[in-house]
Amino acid sequence: MLNFLRKWRKARRLAAIRVPDALWTSVETKLPFLDYLESTDRERLRQLAREFLAEKQFHGAHGMALTDQMMLTIALQACLPILCVGLDAYRGWVGVIVYPGDFVIPRHETDDAGVVHEYDDEVLGEAWEGGPVLVSWHREGEGPEGVNVVIHEFAHKLDMQNGDVDGLPLLPQGMSRAAWAKVFTDAYQRFCEQVDAGEETLLDPYGADSPGEFFAVASEAFFETPCLFEQELPRVYEQLSRFYRLDLAAGERRVRDKRRCHDGRPLRTFGS
Repeated sequence: MLNFLRKWRKARRLAAIRVPDALWTSVETKLPFLDYLESTDRERLRQLAREFLAEKQFHGAHGMALTDQMMLTIALQACLPILCVGLDAYRGWVGVIVYPGDFVIPRHETDDAGVVHEYDDEVLGEAWEGGPVLVSWHREGEGPEGVNVVIHEFAHKLDMQNGDVDGLPLLPQGMSRAAWAKVFTDAYQRFCEQVDAGEETLLDPYGADSPGEFFAVASEAFFETPCLFEQELPRVYEQLSRFYRLDLAAGERRVRDKRRCHDGRPLRTFGS
């Protein structure tokens, strides 16, 4: 009986989430990397986004008024990492808090000598274990370039399924923890060397902060610039492709070929 009631309530909440075609189009046009998905995956993503909106509670911080477009934009990107596993991956918490731009979180840290240090940390987002996801919302053209805070923070949520945010999420059956650890450890160490040397990197240099941050920024690149990511870090791309169960580089190549056929002009490739 209780299971029936839960399903009934979920069905009622989902039925209340009606998204006009014009809103889908308006939001998805500003997320061009969604074009890398197959048509069936795009439909499944829409359904997941509706379920996400029905189950999660959105709150605007500092009096921020949330619009349907803002919430749908967040929901679509939040559901990308769980497209092939479903919303159960985000069970156990309900809150999404949206801030108007960057926000400050007070920190308290104790060093090895037992001294407590207090400071204000300006951030774009944060995921709390068992708690809400905090994300910043910038007006178009004002946000940091090359950063997808939604995908980043929801990658952290997946990382938390396996305990600490350490870059080793709960892997699907058939994936090797040893192989994942080897690939990511080697790539992370090389990435930190590049950042320390001041080299330009495809991934956000913030990924050098910790293995958990490296996994999150790698996930951003996997979804937004898959072909460049595959060329730059092929072994990491392969692991993420198996983890997320998507080959988005193939999807990006498909989109490029379609555009080339449409305008009749060859496309420039990476490095050309």
